[in-house]
Amino acid sequence: MDLKQIYREAESAKCMTEAALAFLGALNADQRAKTCLDFADETLRQEWYYIPRERAGLPLKEMDTRQRQLAHQLVATGLSAAGYTKAQTIISLEPILGQLEGKEGRFARDPELYYLSVFGTPGGADPWSWRFEGHHISLNYTLVAGSMIGPTPTFFGANPAQVRHGEQAGLRALKEEEDLGRQLIVELDASQRQVALISAEAPSDILTRNVPQVGDEVKPEGLTGAGMNTAQRQVMQALIEVYLHRLPEELAGVEWSKLEKADLGAVRFAWAGGLERGQPHYYRVQGPTFVAEYDNTQNDANHIHAVWRDLENDFGADLLRRHYQQSH
Repeated sequence: MDLKQIYREAESAKCMTEAALAFLGALNADQRAKTCLDFADETLRQEWYYIPRERAGLPLKEMDTRQRQLAHQLVATGLSAAGYTKAQTIISLEPILGQLEGKEGRFARDPELYYLSVFGTPGGADPWSWRFEGHHISLNYTLVAGSMIGPTPTFFGANPAQVRHGEQAGLRALKEEEDLGRQLIVELDASQRQVALISAEAPSDILTRNVPQVGDEVKPEGLTGAGMNTAQRQVMQALIEVYLHRLPEELAGVEWSKLEKADLGAVRFAWAGGLERGQPHYYRVQGPTFVAEYDNTQNDANHIHAVWRDLENDFGADLLRRHYQQSH
């Protein structure tokens, strides 16, 4: 990583810290007690979900207008402009999903049931982290030494993947994640596709689910970048960038530099399920240091889960390991 990237990552960390302190400063004692959690509680800090359920932290529903503004300002420090718009679109699907499910729905579909939690003390010498999470969104950022950031897991989902009725008909929150994945499998020739296609049937969900650290849930399968032609590799790179560019430009640049060092030719693309739109399908893009996993099988293949995981640094694991080694 060059000095420019180090500086930009530090600037991003500074923005997160300032936004977190401003948000916490606007809370009353009860709200702070809900929001502020122990960084040393590794189980709670790494307990992330993308389903609708109660969570640790303070929900938007329990904030006043000013507090919500400050909460969104903190969230915006962890996303690019496009990523923030995508997150807002996902949240906007909750009332639409509620209408589709009607009174018989199992869960409350509420765009205010998204929670902010802060682990540790922002701005101090010790590591700290923050999470913004609710149905189909989980953003996790770990800050170490005041200037280094672990920005994963990063999960986005969408139900419906495409709104089919009403005023928002045609809306697709995760359009690029779906279209570029399908474009890549379609552009492979017969022999390449035989290698990339790992199953005729797609799994019911992403294989990694919500594990704290990715282990044996996924293994490198499918066609390598080295086995693709230039145009195909460009599509795969564009697909990877869709996931990376959820992050602010400076953080996306840091993550991309890791990928380049790890050799893009070794990245594998795997597909399962049907190739036609509307058929259940799944894909995985996996390199030595990362995995992007996507699944669209539920609700008649109109329900997407799409996650970016760092195989070494989810929840800042690698940063924290090096930090503690140097400190002690």
